[in-house]
Amino acid sequence: MMSTSKNGLENGKSFHKFFESWLVKQNQDLDQLVRASKDDDNNNKNNNDMMLSSLIHSVVKHYEEYYREKSRYAISDILGMLHPSWLSNLEDAFLWIGGWRPSMAFHLLYSKSGIQLEANLHELIRGFNTKDLGNLSGNQLVLIDELQHKTISEERKLSENLAKVQETLADASMVELSHVVSELMRDDQLVVNDEEEKIKKNISKKEESLLDLLKKADDLRLSTIKEILRILTSTQGVHFLIAAAELHLRIHEWGKKKDAAVSHHKWSCQTINDEPNSEGTSVRN
Repeated sequence: MMSTSKNGLENGKSFHKFFESWLVKQNQDLDQLVRASKDDDNNNKNNNDMMLSSLIHSVVKHYEEYYREKSRYAISDILGMLHPSWLSNLEDAFLWIGGWRPSMAFHLLYSKSGIQLEANLHELIRGFNTKDLGNLSGNQLVLIDELQHKTISEERKLSENLAKVQETLADASMVELSHVVSELMRDDQLVVNDEEEKIKKNISKKEESLLDLLKKADDLRLSTIKEILRILTSTQGVHFLIAAAELHLRIHEWGKKKDAAVSHHKWSCQTINDEPNSEGTSVRN
């Protein structure tokens, strides 16, 4: 399954295009979700629930599309999917097996719930139902807590499996191969086809293990979103999806801006170092 660097590069560029188009779609979804949340109080309850449920279903379908495409591209370039060039350094620093940590969905939910609870505290004290995440019922909280514990347990298993795969990089076969190839290089000998084939097979096995882990991690990410939405009311589900989209889009945007600023700073420093001083020599010299 090991792909050539050329195929991996082309694959990365293709998924980058898909990712950018998917971001446009997520922005459109966000606009619809926000409009729906604002219209919530003005519509008939039954009709509104149907409308919100349909919108939630549509947004979830877009998440399914994203993970389906990601899985397809990962088959030919698993390493590129685990270190995606289309993300910012900020996003990359917080990646867990090629994406967001599933347990983060609960931190997002509780954070938004706390914010909305505080904002509507006076309404709740007066007995008004705000219908948003600030008004989670006792039963909902129990179900969310149970799901959180289950998700963390599955997340932990995947993290442990990832550690085992990472440790295989220093297994006996890799250490032996690295020694044999190093000896050949020291003697100015070419690495023969037999050794090249052993290297490819060894790395390919590790890629297959990583591909399996990414698939399971993405499945957990998607199932976590779906299970949370099943616990929430349609109105609460809309608010949850709004918070998720806003966080994802803004983190991506802030990260890209930070990368651009760092690149500009490096370019400015390079330019200053290359400029000649009063004696006609560059600052670098």
